[in-house]
Amino acid sequence: MVQPELFVIDAFTDRAFAGNPAGVCLLDESVEAGPDWMQRVAAEMNLSETVFVWPGDNGGPRRVRYFTPMIEVELCGHATLAAAHTLWRHGQVPSDQPIRFRTIADDILTCTLTENGLIGMDLPASPAEPGEAPAGLAEALGLPLTDLRLAGYQWLGVWSDAAALRDWQPDHAGLAAVDWGAAHGIVLTAPGGTLPDGRPADFTSRFFAPAAGIAEDPVTGSAHAMLGPYWAERLSKSQFLAHQASPRGGTLEVEVQGDRVIVSGHAVTTVVGQWVGGLS
Repeated sequence: MVQPELFVIDAFTDRAFAGNPAGVCLLDESVEAGPDWMQRVAAEMNLSETVFVWPGDNGGPRRVRYFTPMIEVELCGHATLAAAHTLWRHGQVPSDQPIRFRTIADDILTCTLTENGLIGMDLPASPAEPGEAPAGLAEALGLPLTDLRLAGYQWLGVWSDAAALRDWQPDHAGLAAVDWGAAHGIVLTAPGGTLPDGRPADFTSRFFAPAAGIAEDPVTGSAHAMLGPYWAERLSKSQFLAHQASPRGGTLEVEVQGDRVIVSGHAVTTVVGQWVGGLS
């Protein structure tokens, strides 16, 4: 049996110790990797998400599954970006070759690499619709939201002040007590803001997912499949520079193309190793 290779990749940043760290576990068919084992590995890694990647059949898309420390999720943008970076950077796939992934929801996600190292992910757009706030959310946030919407398992709350959103101190206990129902948490966003390198941002966001075991996600690629269409409608444009203003922070390029959203960013390898414990 081949020991699974394990990586930690900082996604949506061009320097270590910023962006969002993801675990990437490369598997082959000889490893008996059931969902219970994958959930235990994700809990052991204790990162926002750990992605498990299998080779594609006959050159087809590579299968992926994503786990937070508590649950499996259907899609994780920063872990997809981290998986693509791993396969290119560590010799699994030629850098001029796109990589396709098939999720457990049967979505096909395609990643491409530019000459300057920017990784672009082709994600399904996730437009948000107005919804009734979950019980306890308004009290937990204490913010004057101007709009509240829902897309899949993510709520979208809109605020008018990007600087105030960046500096806002969340009530994590209050957010954990919200009745989230089928949702995992909420993306808070505001127009404008400033990127870590000083450039102006088109919009700023922060993401809290207590129902998935994530108090605050450092950078959330999948949320931008919802944020892109929202701000495209509000700002009457299709290309954006976005800042996720967590303590680690991240920079994303977002382009809305009809029912798809291209979310792009850099990535950096921080840990390379093998998983040796608890295998069948």
